[in-house]
Amino acid sequence: MSLPPIAQVPAAWTFLGLLGGLGGGLAVAFAAPSVLPLVQTWVQPVGEMWLRALQATIVPLVAALLFTGVTQTLATASAGALSRRSLGLFLAVLAFSASMSLIVTPALIGLFPIPGEAGEALRQTLVGKDAGPVPGIADFLRSIVPTNVLDAAANDRMLPLILFMAVFALAVSRLAASQRELMTMFFAALASAMLVIIGWVLALAPLGVFALSLAVAAQSGTAVIGALAHYILIVVLTGSVVMVAGYGVAVAIARKPLGAFARALVPVQAFALSTQSSLASLPAMLGACRQLGVRETTAEFVMPLAVALFRATSPAMNLAVAVYVAHLYGVTLTPLAMIAGFTVAVLVSLSSVSLPGSISFVASVGPIAIAMGVPVEPLALLVAVEVLPDLMRTLGNVTMDVAVTAAVDRRDSTATFR
Repeated sequence: MSLPPIAQVPAAWTFLGLLGGLGGGLAVAFAAPSVLPLVQTWVQPVGEMWLRALQATIVPLVAALLFTGVTQTLATASAGALSRRSLGLFLAVLAFSASMSLIVTPALIGLFPIPGEAGEALRQTLVGKDAGPVPGIADFLRSIVPTNVLDAAANDRMLPLILFMAVFALAVSRLAASQRELMTMFFAALASAMLVIIGWVLALAPLGVFALSLAVAAQSGTAVIGALAHYILIVVLTGSVVMVAGYGVAVAIARKPLGAFARALVPVQAFALSTQSSLASLPAMLGACRQLGVRETTAEFVMPLAVALFRATSPAMNLAVAVYVAHLYGVTLTPLAMIAGFTVAVLVSLSSVSLPGSISFVASVGPIAIAMGVPVEPLALLVAVEVLPDLMRTLGNVTMDVAVTAAVDRRDSTATFR
């Protein structure tokens, strides 16, 4: 899916907006506290308006991307045994990524607690919606199947909406070719239109983030800087587990020597850090596969498929964001909330086509947070520092892409010679 040029807003500008807002807010907090009422009256509403515009795009964008992602996955699965083996391993890694995050992220927060002053500062300045009463198991099961999917969308009931769209895409795949193509074109067009709108909204990200961060820093002082630094540490550490697991997949499943795999990955990881793009790293990943002795027929089929559908760090790091915000706001993550987050994280990761980090952050984390009953307001600030965790996302993705391709090649060769 092509991305409109207007959406290509450099992350550096948003990051500069954050720095400018933090600097201006600190100046207000320490040098001119009397200006705070003016900031709350005129500046904070600007940031909140931008945040509302950002939230308005989540539901339709995710619904359209999920439909196209499911149909693309189904088309791939029907392409033959090699594609089915690839998808099976992709799904296994995504499930590991999501489940690992639900265990590791709370453990990291327990080991490195959120600074009390910093957490309180963000809670007071970025007030989220009350998650409401925790549903029982019967209410949770009933909520999965919506009586009115439009009502579910209107009320941000993300899990039933996503499951409905997945089933709907499966149903469309059984239609006649002409009807299937018509529906696919419709949702592709809807996704493209929503990407244009979210591109317009994100074009104003430097202004929106500046206004939000200025208001937060003016009320909280330096505490907000500590909160953002702590958040980056937790999310990056969670993503690093996926990257390390890539070496485990290469050794345990692909049966590649650890040293050889690590050496082959060095140029790939260097290229990934410089470009922050798995797609741009594709030629380097194919070169690593040749160096590891992966058959070219396998590498040239599985690797582009992995770049298109498989983002190993996505469930882990997206869930880490939602879990972090939940701890920040004191939201209790019940087993049912974690099941909802796990399901949405895996499904959304399949539908997040190659988008810039700011768009994929909103489209992926927003639905997970909503499904888990976690406030989405902090995402407007966190998207400004996504440029740093995004480095780990890319590193983990390219590492696991090469590892999984090598593993598929070994499994396919074993099946061939039986």
